[in-house]
Amino acid sequence: MFLHLFNGEVDRLAQQAPSERRARLLLVDHPRAVPVAIFLLIAAITGLGVFAIENGEHQRENAELRERAQAVASALERRGGTTASYLRAGAAFFSSVAEVSRPQFNRFVSNLRVDSDYRGAEGIGWAARVRPDDLGAFEEAYGLAEGQSISVFPVPSSDQSQIVPVTYLRPDTERNRRAIGYDMYSEPVRREAMDASVRISGPIASGRLVLRQEGVGSDPGFIMYMPVFQDGRSPRRLKGFIYSPFNAAEFLSSALELETRGEKGLRLYDQDVTPERLLAELPPAQKTGLTVTEPVTVAGHDFVLEVESARGNTLSKLSLLTLLFGALVAVLLIVVARLLTRQVIEDRASLNWLEEQNSIRNVLTRELNHRVKNTLANVLSIIALTRRRTDSLEGFADALDGRIRALSATHDLLTQSEWGTTPIRSLVEAEMAPYAKHSDRLLEMSGPDVELAPNDALSLGLAIHELATNAAKYGALSQPGGNVSVKWELLSDELAKITWLESGGPPVPQQRSAGFGTNLIEKIVAHELSNPVDLRFDPSGVQCTVIVPLRKPSEFAIRAAQNRK
Repeated sequence: MFLHLFNGEVDRLAQQAPSERRARLLLVDHPRAVPVAIFLLIAAITGLGVFAIENGEHQRENAELRERAQAVASALERRGGTTASYLRAGAAFFSSVAEVSRPQFNRFVSNLRVDSDYRGAEGIGWAARVRPDDLGAFEEAYGLAEGQSISVFPVPSSDQSQIVPVTYLRPDTERNRRAIGYDMYSEPVRREAMDASVRISGPIASGRLVLRQEGVGSDPGFIMYMPVFQDGRSPRRLKGFIYSPFNAAEFLSSALELETRGEKGLRLYDQDVTPERLLAELPPAQKTGLTVTEPVTVAGHDFVLEVESARGNTLSKLSLLTLLFGALVAVLLIVVARLLTRQVIEDRASLNWLEEQNSIRNVLTRELNHRVKNTLANVLSIIALTRRRTDSLEGFADALDGRIRALSATHDLLTQSEWGTTPIRSLVEAEMAPYAKHSDRLLEMSGPDVELAPNDALSLGLAIHELATNAAKYGALSQPGGNVSVKWELLSDELAKITWLESGGPPVPQQRSAGFGTNLIEKIVAHELSNPVDLRFDPSGVQCTVIVPLRKPSEFAIRAAQNRK
């Protein structure tokens, strides 16, 4: 293993040397162009990242709008379908009686039990069909039956074939009484819907109109008609219409009892999405112009539902963070490039001077270098494992010191157990002891009594040390409120699983290079334990799962005895 690492390090240095020389020459020859190129490259990468994020957000918003439009449209159709069912039932009942009287009408509506909830409608009404010649008799009969007079309006024209005045309307409110006596057949939109319902003998919704109940108001709505024919007559004789008026705004709001809209806007149009066809609107929290439409069919009439997004044109939080991170990275790299350029220029001048002064000593230096080459290479391979990701002498020394102390702590446990088995709890407590005394950081350890063989304990001790060091520098142990959980459990009689989980620390960068600790855990520790290591750098905290073999005492008893000698 040692020779393999040494050879790999020598190959790496040999491969990097030419590229490093080319990089130094590039910095010297183009001291201004390199920082500009770095900035443009980072800006392009950041721009592509923001574009991808915003494109994804746009697609997600469109999908959410489409889903919401379909849900609300379905709710509107269910509301309309419920009312159509009431009207069909009324048509079946009223066709079986000779004349529709107020007691019969009231009894039917009461049996529907919809007085408190008309599913978005204004109510349910009855409009008798009257021939123009019978209008006087109709008004007289109504006055005798109801004890109050009725005046049909507007006055029928001479060429009008029939009159369909509003006769009864529940609920009996002041608002609904405004429509009593109104000849609905005199108005073109209502007349077209009534004629269509007669042709298909089924419920039909009218187009956009203003209900008589609105008085001087102008809120649009529509009416659903169901024709009632005299039962058993041939040819069929039209007795009148059972109908239900709808205020469009209340109809749209009633659908939101079944579906929510959040901050999105809703608009209901009659057939076409034009301002003059607008029936009702629930404005969004912020007008954006980003809309989707969904067709709605209510009682054979086509409506259009439009849903508008409330998400503005501003960038999402993730895009803003990406821009900020890209700007910081670009500035940092430019500063580093400038510093490296200055250092390379100074180093080049110094090397030129040294070459002139030390040309005589070069032969002796090469000879000495040849003799000590092997010794330096051996030392370099050992130091390189620790040096690879350290940027200061103090960090280098601390890393070496920490790893030596980690081995020492594990060795102390093995010595106390006379190189027998070592409990996992004792091993974790020994490695985490330097961090357990901080009251503002929480360490959790839990698991059954499990003991490891000496070599497995050494490998696990190194892994716990590297994870704890990383957590103390960059992770959950680097700030107050951080939490580290170490749990272990038995997978079988031959395997145990140790799980390291950090939370409450700073976000973990997703773009990072593998350091010595990562290589040690994923390669050396995994190799020594003969099981893969699952090391994840999730944004919320580092997670590491180590599978440790539970060896029988006979597998290491001889080696332990030899170690005690």
